Amino acid sequence: MAEKVPTVIVNQEDYKEIILKLNEIEEKIEFTNSEIHQRYGKKLGRDIGILYGICTALMVVVVYLLLMLSPLVSVIQKTLSMLIFGK
Repeated sequence: MAEKVPTVIVNQEDYKEIILKLNEIEEKIEFTNSEIHQRYGKKLGRDIGILYGICTALMVVVVYLLLMLSPLVSVIQKTLSMLIFGK
């Protein structure tokens, strides 16, 4: 059974006004949505920056400790070998 699609006759001026209002509403929604996504992106970028900073600082500390303690490693090794093996 085929049903007929209802048809409505609307004044052209009213139709244009409604379309303009809908376009304005759509622009406001898009703007708000983009602002929300931009704030989320800023938060995510800040968090990633903090992680990169922590990783870089840890690498600098490890390299610094390795360079500063490298002369002591041979002294500690000699001392331990003397204590253990008596040489």
